Parts: sequence; C-alpha cells; structure tokens
Amino acid sequence: MAFPAKRRRAAGPDPTAAFVAWCAAAGVELSRKVSIGRRGTVSGYGLLAAADLEPGELLFSVPRSALLSQHTCSIRALLHDARESLQSQSGWVPLLLALLHEYTSSTSPWRPYFSLWQDFSSLDHPMFWPEEERTRLLQGTGIPEAVDKDLANIHQEYSSIILPFMKSHPDVFDPELHTLELYKQLVAFVMAYSFQEPLEEEDEDEKGPNPPMMVPVADILNHVANHNASLEYAPKCLRMVTTQPVSKGQEIFNTYGQMANWQLLHMYGFAEPYPGNTNDTADIQMVTVRTAALRRAKSDAQRQLVAEQWDFLCQLEMVGEEGAFVLGWDQVLTEEELSTTLKVLCMSEEEFKEYKEQGGWEDDSEEEENLSNAALSRLRSPCKMLLRDSVLLTLESYRSDLRAEHDLLSKEVYEKLSRREQQALHVRYGQKRILHQLLELVQ
Repeated sequence: MAFPAKRRRAAGPDPTAAFVAWCAAAGVELSRKVSIGRRGTVSGYGLLAAADLEPGELLFSVPRSALLSQHTCSIRALLHDARESLQSQSGWVPLLLALLHEYTSSTSPWRPYFSLWQDFSSLDHPMFWPEEERTRLLQGTGIPEAVDKDLANIHQEYSSIILPFMKSHPDVFDPELHTLELYKQLVAFVMAYSFQEPLEEEDEDEKGPNPPMMVPVADILNHVANHNASLEYAPKCLRMVTTQPVSKGQEIFNTYGQMANWQLLHMYGFAEPYPGNTNDTADIQMVTVRTAALRRAKSDAQRQLVAEQWDFLCQLEMVGEEGAFVLGWDQVLTEEELSTTLKVLCMSEEEFKEYKEQGGWEDDSEEEENLSNAALSRLRSPCKMLLRDSVLLTLESYRSDLRAEHDLLSKEVYEKLSRREQQALHVRYGQKRILHQLLELVQ
C-alpha cells in the first residue's frame, strides 16, 4: 500500500517517442541521465533516472516558448483583446479557452503533447464521481463541499463567460464540440497538471497570482511529500533540478506543494497512503467549536454570552461561518485563530467585558505560546474541554470510526477495494489519526 501517489493516465498505444521528438523540436533539453516512459514507474508515465544522480543536477529545461498558456496559444491575440470580458473568480478562463481550442484543433502544434492523454477518461477527480458515491466515501473530509463549489463555479463560468465568447467567435469555437462536459474535463486537467509561477517578493502585495500554464515534461513527474526534484523558474526557461541523490532506475518525483491528502484527492485525483504524507492535515470547522461551546452552556444567559463572544471573534476576523481550524501532525497551523477562539469562548462575562474594552488586546505580560502538540497538552482546563468536545463533534461527522478504517487497511481487505475506495480511505484515515492524536493530548 505504501506506494507513491500517482495521477492516472489512459492506457493505449504509447505516444512517448512522438512526444520526445516534439520536445526536442520545441527546444526542450532533456538530460541523458533520465528517460520518459511507463516501465519502472508507479503506473503510467513517469520520469526515471537512467544513471545515478546527485543533488543539484539538471534533469531538463523547458523554454518559455514551449509552455502552453494564454500567451503562447494559437488564439493569444483573440484572448488578449477580450481579456477584460474573460475575467473570472478562478482566473483560469483564458487558459481554458486556449486548451479548448488547441485540444480540438487538428493543426495545433501541441498535438503530440495532448497525445499523452488522448482523452480525459483517466481523470478521476471526485467531481466525476456520482454524488452518492462522493458523499458515502468522503463525508466529513471537506471534499464534497469543495466539489459542490467547483461544479457551481464551472457551470457559472461556462454559461456566463465561455458560451458568449464562443458564440461571438463562431469561426474558432463550436458549442457542440466545445461542450460543458469537455470544459469540466479541462478544468480537472488544469487542476492536476498546470503550474503557477510564484510571484517575486516585491510583487506579492501589488499583483494577483500569476495565471496557470501547462509545462510539458514537468507535468509528467508525480508527487510525493518526500520528493527528490523541484521546478525552478528562470527568465528564459523552467528547469527541473534534483534535490536529493537518486539511484539509477528510481522514479523522480516533484512536489505540488505542502498539500494535505484531501487537497491532493480533490485537485489531483489521488492521496498518499499513511504515513507517507507528512503534510497531511485535519480540519475542525469553526462553527463546530461554536456548537460545542453552546452545548456546554447551562443557561440562556450563558448561551447569549457565547453568541456575543462569537460575534466579537467575527469582528476580530478570527472566525467565519465557512472557516476551519487546520491541524497538522505536529502543531496547529491556524494557531492564532484557534488559541484566541478557545480563550474567548471560555471567558467569564466579566473577563469578556474587559477583553472587549481593550479591543481584543491583552496585557503584554501575558505569555502566548505556539500551539505545538506539547503546548496543547498544557492548555487551561476549560479550553482543553472545549477543544476535546469540538474534536468529538468533528469525528461524528464521518460515517465510520478509526477502528473501522484501520481494519480496511489490512492487505487482504484493502486489495479488494476499488481505487476510489482506496483513495478515500487514505484521506479519512489520515484525518482521523490527526484528530485522535489531538484527542489524546487534551483528555
């Protein structure tokens, strides 16, 4: 079970040779110490070491002219002229229109690149699962809610931006060919395979995020938390460089960032088996802590106090109706928000009155402690009890307990599960392990 995570690709005739030839013609420089192929990879395509590699070795470089984006596609002038009307919440519409055109054009220069996917039937994001299956396997993980938002945004963007644009350019687009279903598949394709160039430090406060782009060859690499390569951005090209020694025959893995299993399954269609994902997290919904506090209140006056405390926390922007406290293996990642929330919801009426008068500020002499696992075990008793109750409520949101998940991980049972059941199990199991670890700290 402890295999590195892998995005699925369709089976069929191997188009690797045509793709490698296209790369050479496009100016992609591939080291002789690596090879692209299926044999020896986890499954499907991957990048393999053909010789021993040391840290810092260049695996390949991709010139910016070979990137597929709104700025390099065949309809870039059209997209540039319409850029104001193509703005959207996701910021992906221009790239998606470029992909709609290039993927269906018989003359697209990127056809050898797209041949690696042939069709998108191999994409198995939860957005393609039947709703009943998605709910049954993923309830409590946060993924069904994220998918519902995705699907609503996809339908809204397609109907209000994509369709009007296509209808105004009938010589380029055909709604009967460039359908909502294809658009949905391309959204998943961008989720799983695109790259977003980081902003320069001086631009972070002034500019929005860079738009996504497709990076041939780089998107063949799969992800594990303990990766052995990373992508570097240079003015004229993008470079994949080793970060660890890699032995001949080993697969080379990139990182998609510090991502929890629920994020990996939601956006990429896979999850890492326990204990591989050191970046895994579990969420406690902020409103769950409020619910736990209200349940502990023994009178209408106490419930009114909790409501006032919650409203004040909202004013301080510490909590929100759709927010979550994020728990990692070693510490709380939203430590200020959780620490402040527990403290305020456990205040007496007099303490809260004084706290409000100070505008949420406290005496500097009161020592704040980062919410590491060790610090959680030293919380004040009322805060511990509130956090414990919140964890128990969160665990109730799943359809099964940790023991049932552990039983499914036995080799004999696990091998009989479908791929979707296996991926969902990895998400649920990691989250519940983190929640139970927290429960032990605050008992």
